[in-house]
Amino acid sequence: MRSLIMTILLSTASFIGFTQAAEKNAERHAYVDAHLHYVNFMQETDGTQKLLKAMDKAGVEKAWIFGLPVIKKWEESAPRKPRYYLGDEAPLYYYSGTDDILARDLLSLPREQRERFAPFISGINPTDMNAADQIERLIERYPGLWSGIGEILTRHDALTGLTKGETPRADHPALMKVYKLAARHQLPVLLHSNLSSLREDEPIYLPELENALSENPKTRFVLAHAGTSESIEALQKPMKKLPQILEGLLARYPNLSIDLSWSVRDHYLFEGDKGVDAEWLALIKKFPDRFLLGSDKVGRFAGLDKNLNGYERLLDKLDADEARKLTRDNALAVLPARAAGTIALGDEPALARQ
Repeated sequence: MRSLIMTILLSTASFIGFTQAAEKNAERHAYVDAHLHYVNFMQETDGTQKLLKAMDKAGVEKAWIFGLPVIKKWEESAPRKPRYYLGDEAPLYYYSGTDDILARDLLSLPREQRERFAPFISGINPTDMNAADQIERLIERYPGLWSGIGEILTRHDALTGLTKGETPRADHPALMKVYKLAARHQLPVLLHSNLSSLREDEPIYLPELENALSENPKTRFVLAHAGTSESIEALQKPMKKLPQILEGLLARYPNLSIDLSWSVRDHYLFEGDKGVDAEWLALIKKFPDRFLLGSDKVGRFAGLDKNLNGYERLLDKLDADEARKLTRDNALAVLPARAAGTIALGDEPALARQ
């Protein structure tokens, strides 16, 4: 009898534990994906329906979505069409059509599906003094559609080196005009600005980023990949000082949030099989309202769930409130009020009503 009672108690405890864990995991999997490219570097995409299915599978209720501001050139001398942006057969160039591709496809969706996306304007040349005016015209062309600006590509290692034209930087005068426009329209800016370069262990580009942040206090910035990129981190050791640098930035600039997608997860957050890096965990717990998660899928959406599930080791170290902020709440808080909720009746993009 005693053995039976113990078995029942253990089974009950196990069931309660399983139920609590299931509830906890279900809550954590209510994602807002804060970094998702609708097209790849050839401006190709799997399309909205495959994306929606991938989002459903991953538990993504809403996604920040944007194109890619560059396209890989297919030169006459190339033996076949380039398949990857880092190929050395041809350069990349800026491609403004990426925003129209995204807008066209989103506006073709039923309203309830369209509201699952927060589209960002990305198709600008960040060294062109016309960039702000071009964004303004896109806002006028698709009224009520846009939720932010980005991913703006500056200081992006080999990608920057392969892109035709002037080298972009976070504090370029053309972008300073864009940031002012973003503040006026209350649009967040997702900015890719590597803090360092290949074979450099110091944040040599940090002053550029700080200039942008300090001179635009009314603009809400999100630093893509925490100022890193895969091409650098895969070839050299990660910057030891990065957590301290980010801590200083977050303390000095309340208009800054940090995107933890891609290279951050793979090269910084986790210590191999040992678990979560203690310094990074402490930083996230110190600023739980300032970090966002994203899949960083690029035009092809298979594996979106795997990309987001890769953060589970980190989420397991956070309490339920902290985890929910990272997976969902912080990404919604950065968006303009209209984009964070549903579009008010009568305020939907004009083209969708035609």
